[in-house]
Amino acid sequence: MAGLPLFESITGLLARFSSERLPDAAALSALLSEVAPDARAGSGLPIRFTLPPAGDIAYEQHIHATGQVPTRADDWHDFFNALAWCVWPASKAACNALHLREQQAREAAGLPGRGPLRDALTQFDECGIVVVSTDPQIPALLACHEWEAAFWHHRERLADTTRFLIFGHGSWDQLRAPFVGLCAKALYRVVEPGWLDLPDAERQRETDVWLAARLTRQAFGKADLFPLPLLGVPGVTPDNASPDYYRDTRQFRPLRAGHRTDMHTRL
Repeated sequence: MAGLPLFESITGLLARFSSERLPDAAALSALLSEVAPDARAGSGLPIRFTLPPAGDIAYEQHIHATGQVPTRADDWHDFFNALAWCVWPASKAACNALHLREQQAREAAGLPGRGPLRDALTQFDECGIVVVSTDPQIPALLACHEWEAAFWHHRERLADTTRFLIFGHGSWDQLRAPFVGLCAKALYRVVEPGWLDLPDAERQRETDVWLAARLTRQAFGKADLFPLPLLGVPGVTPDNASPDYYRDTRQFRPLRAGHRTDMHTRL
């Protein structure tokens, strides 16, 4: 997986481990201490990975109260969650803080259930991606489901201007065995051309800071998340080296009538 498209932000971390046996929670905690020593829960407690406690727990509340991220042994999904904490520490902390803030606000207001904000945060935590581009037309085309135009007709331009940064650990897990229809939920960001001149690690750190601020300082919900078929990203599958691939509406679905204007204005 190291070096494959959409795994770039964790390539260096993946290269440290053998795929035959996943590292245990202690090894992942040591890795986090090395690469993201300031990683904190939303409460400010230092993050560490531990085996899940016995019995049912409220996941985000447990992390907030203890700093402990339940991490099952030999579990790819939890392994990728640990790596997400390594490369997105500020954004993961922001998500955890928002979960608790929203839970407390709903309880104080006497509202039942998790609410739409927490549902959107969980969805983004599982399958989120930040698409960063120096060319405003590329995210505009993707947001409007102009898949063939963005991924094929402007393929070289997309490669020169746009980076796809996976946030959702569930998406990394699914990309181990990708399937037709595999979809992420995207936030789009347009940046100045100089952003691309930054080293890869610096681009990742800068985007983590931006994402944490985006989640914290602006209203956030499912309406901000755009569907993105991951198998359309050039290089993810050899099948997408043909324009016909993008005409398969099983995964490259046209935008529903009435949605184009709203989606475009949220970029």
